[in-house]
Amino acid sequence: MKKDIHPKEYRTVVFKDMSNDYTFMTKSTATTKDTIVMEDGKEYPLIKIEISNTSHPFYTGKMKLVDTAGRVDKFMSKYQKHFEKNKKSE
Repeated sequence: MKKDIHPKEYRTVVFKDMSNDYTFMTKSTATTKDTIVMEDGKEYPLIKIEISNTSHPFYTGKMKLVDTAGRVDKFMSKYQKHFEKNKKSE
């Protein structure tokens, strides 16, 4: 194993799942400009994530639609005519 390739400066950070506001603390070397004040009154660096084990369909057993950057809206507007055509024929 190579020496001196792993980071040495781990710090406590908070990860926040933006789809359901679930937060958890762990050690990381990831950098961020955001911070959050936790229940203990201390301020920690905040890393925002789009999906975690509390919102991922594999872990929850439910299919959940996660809309990031308006992808669902873009899809719906692109195929709106097709959806309206199918509704009229029903």
